[in-house]
Amino acid sequence: MVLPSLCQTAFAMLRHIEPILVLEQLGSTFFDTALQMVVRDRCANATYPDTHLSRESSQQKAMSDFYMTYNLIIQLTPILPSMVLARLSDRRGWRRAPIVVPLSGYLLSRLALLLVVLFGLPLEVMFGAAVLFGLSGGYCAFWPGVMTLASLGSTATERSKVLMKVELLYGMTGLVGSLVSGHLFLLYSSSLGHGTILLTVSTLLNLLAFIHSIVLLQVKQVPEPEQDSNILSHASSDVSVAAPARIDIVNVVLLFAAAMLYGSAVGGAIEILGVFVLKAPLSWSATQVGYGNAAGCMIFLTSFLGVIVFRRCVSDVLLILIGMMSFASGIYFMSFVTATYQFYLARSLNLFGLIPMPTIRSLLSQQVPASSCGTTLTALQLSLKFGGLAYIPAFTKIYQRTLDWFPGFVFLLSSILTVLGMIPISIIGCRSPQRRNYERIQGD
Repeated sequence: MVLPSLCQTAFAMLRHIEPILVLEQLGSTFFDTALQMVVRDRCANATYPDTHLSRESSQQKAMSDFYMTYNLIIQLTPILPSMVLARLSDRRGWRRAPIVVPLSGYLLSRLALLLVVLFGLPLEVMFGAAVLFGLSGGYCAFWPGVMTLASLGSTATERSKVLMKVELLYGMTGLVGSLVSGHLFLLYSSSLGHGTILLTVSTLLNLLAFIHSIVLLQVKQVPEPEQDSNILSHASSDVSVAAPARIDIVNVVLLFAAAMLYGSAVGGAIEILGVFVLKAPLSWSATQVGYGNAAGCMIFLTSFLGVIVFRRCVSDVLLILIGMMSFASGIYFMSFVTATYQFYLARSLNLFGLIPMPTIRSLLSQQVPASSCGTTLTALQLSLKFGGLAYIPAFTKIYQRTLDWFPGFVFLLSSILTVLGMIPISIIGCRSPQRRNYERIQGD
């Protein structure tokens, strides 16, 4: 009797979104490390005769130019497909569409890089792979789809914690994948070059995730008790879980503004960070790149623990401010990093840097009905995409212009943007106390 029961439990767990998330994130961390090292190797001999740059500066410029174009394609092309997938999810009830379709794009992009390494194809092939990835909806459709399934499977009072658990699983998987990826990249045989085994495993993992989403994934929706629709959860939110007719437009706009400012700060800094660690004086190897990515993934764990501890005594607004302050301080210190140990010290200050975005998503999801949850979260993701069209080239060009005299200037700029993002969140905190007190009296 025990064995059949365990089998049923295991099968039920396989039908949730978590196994797909693990497979996809493992494949993605392997791919990210491989792409970073392949780009470095291909750009090693880049020259810019007209600019009189040194060899290292030329390599940095070539790498940052590649990532600027690659990331702009990924930011731009998913906009329309992700909206279509979100509408299919909300209007027609095809909740799996924003999961299945993007996973096909993940699979094709991983396969493209594998072919680039195996057959020595030009690195520009990855621009075409980025187009295919974007047309499938990419991360812009996949992550809101994951968050929508997680939101529908939880009550409003527990949603912040549930979404943070998803972030935790995503981060811990990335941590394991990053620790392993650098070592797998160095594995090769006489007929295969560096990165082939790593990319083969990455492609297979994404193939498994794609098949799993088609065959096993199940959509489950938890009904929301009526009394939860007009009262606040205890010390967990400053914005009431209201019916759509009572949406506070000002708060929604402020949340979007804060998300865009913070997303731009984080996205711009992380984009340059991958190039920054490959130049002197750090000059990281593939193994060190994997460890550095693992340090970034560790922030998922510390942010989750921060949510568990802080949500008992502070509001969601304060949670967001704590996370933003954590990232601002860490990325400010990153501006002056000249040694590997300093890099890890700077990352340690980012302990709670991942708290703001899932908490902002939680506040937004509580203010819309289930039928519009996917569209709202996708609209937020699209806003971040549009922001990327501005901050990606801006951060890249600023980094190239300041490369010789202050390469960490972009991280200082990121810290300033984060502080600016704290302003709209603070306004929400100032607007909330009166309504919060009223709701508590009503509850008593």
